[in-house]
Amino acid sequence: MLPTAPSTLQIRRASDFTLQQLTDLYNRTRVDYIVPMPMNAARLGEYISAYDVHLQHSFVATLGEENLGVIMMGKRPQRTWITRLGVLPSTRKHGAGRALMERTLQEAEEIGIPFAMLEVIKNNEPAHQLFLKLGFQEIGELLILRRPPNTPPPQPLIADAEILETPDALSLLNRNRGAQPWTAQSETMRNLSGISGLRVSLANGSRGWLLYQRQKFTLTRFIYQTEAGDPAEVARAFLSHLHHQYPRLDTQIENIRAEDPHLPAFYEMGYIESFRRIEMWRGTPPNWQGIMPPSPTQPNRKTS
Repeated sequence: MLPTAPSTLQIRRASDFTLQQLTDLYNRTRVDYIVPMPMNAARLGEYISAYDVHLQHSFVATLGEENLGVIMMGKRPQRTWITRLGVLPSTRKHGAGRALMERTLQEAEEIGIPFAMLEVIKNNEPAHQLFLKLGFQEIGELLILRRPPNTPPPQPLIADAEILETPDALSLLNRNRGAQPWTAQSETMRNLSGISGLRVSLANGSRGWLLYQRQKFTLTRFIYQTEAGDPAEVARAFLSHLHHQYPRLDTQIENIRAEDPHLPAFYEMGYIESFRRIEMWRGTPPNWQGIMPPSPTQPNRKTS
């Protein structure tokens, strides 16, 4: 049982620990989680690289020789991202999670980036309420979608479709896409390997593009934009061509905003919702390429 004296709890930098130690601790904190999402050391290393996580700005809560919890921080110009927060189930409700959050927010202030982003799984009320109490505001809901590999492939919608290799695909990231969740920001895609793309044009003048990462058995990491026309129609075009090209691959994508106008096409193509996250921000956000980010929503829950 964790002693009640807060002075016994220590917050150490995650860079003091090996990747395997951090992986083991993270998995132990998630054994009873709503969505466990277990990792191995290799996957955690890829996660750190893809999302610009800095272990020297991340922390582990310890009590004597025991590691109780972990939190990680991603850092990019003018913004930080708080992720992988977890505390051992047997030691929760004793302040370790709040101590990790407060130390991370202090760290962000010290490095001169007071604006922070995070996501919390919907219905994880303890974490959600903690973030509200620490000054985070709800921005909106994010969807995690999956299209199972046994879904019948669609017939390609009549459209001109151009397959883009990595250099041409990544060049599209220079387009103005406004504020995006951390996982869909341009830096994330540039950190990854195996990025390809599709550019589609329809006879009525509608056009747009899709970037994705192809792994061995999975399509993932979607970033897309409609440049002209109806977003749902453009999405039907690039999704029908994509899944006709890769009919046997599982597809898993995350953090699609609930109000995204492309969503009807995803559902028509056999995507199903796995779960939702709540996107939350704290502090004054930067101005993304001249486009102001969405306004925070008002929390509909009491914060005390």
